[in-house]
Amino acid sequence: MNSERLKDFRQAAYELLVRAKDATFELMDAVMTTPNASCLAEFSLNPLFNRHRPCVYEALQDCRPDRKKLMMLYIKQLQQQVPTTEHILVAIDHTAWGRPEAQTLKDRTHEYQKGVIMGQGYSTIAWIPEAHGSWALPLFHERISSGSSPILQAASQLKLVCEQSVNPVLAVLDREYGNATWVLAQASIQADCLMRVRKNAWKVVGTTSL
Repeated sequence: MNSERLKDFRQAAYELLVRAKDATFELMDAVMTTPNASCLAEFSLNPLFNRHRPCVYEALQDCRPDRKKLMMLYIKQLQQQVPTTEHILVAIDHTAWGRPEAQTLKDRTHEYQKGVIMGQGYSTIAWIPEAHGSWALPLFHERISSGSSPILQAASQLKLVCEQSVNPVLAVLDREYGNATWVLAQASIQADCLMRVRKNAWKVVGTTSL
């Protein structure tokens, strides 16, 4: 990507942040260029963040990014930069963030993290642009509310990606999605899916069918 195209991309992303754009954009640059940070406040020490420490928290609280349009912008830029292939490869995953001691944290759910704990779950769908590379571009990273589920959240994310992609989409998923619930949830979505299935899945299916 040449400097002018990068400048245009950054300007377009800036406009889609809607509120608290300046502080949020500087925070994004700080996050991308800080090698290590043990807390949010440390990002205020980055030279690219030209604000006081409380602005880190205010930016996160006030910003209202247009997530769908940001995702569309990312896909458009990648399709211009990455050589065209038959499929766009995306990976979907559910990550648990354990917060067992945070009793006042809103909308905690039961999550599995080396056992069942209280916390929050997140659903991520990322574009894998290179067959032999080690980087990925997250298109959506969203918290799974107690009124939803990892499968429903993933299906919603995959549908939005497919609606904006010019190329057909191939989604790869782990065994949490290798079941009939996921197959039904994504039945109407125009995407190919490759899921890992538990070794004893045929036994479960066979028992259920009897």
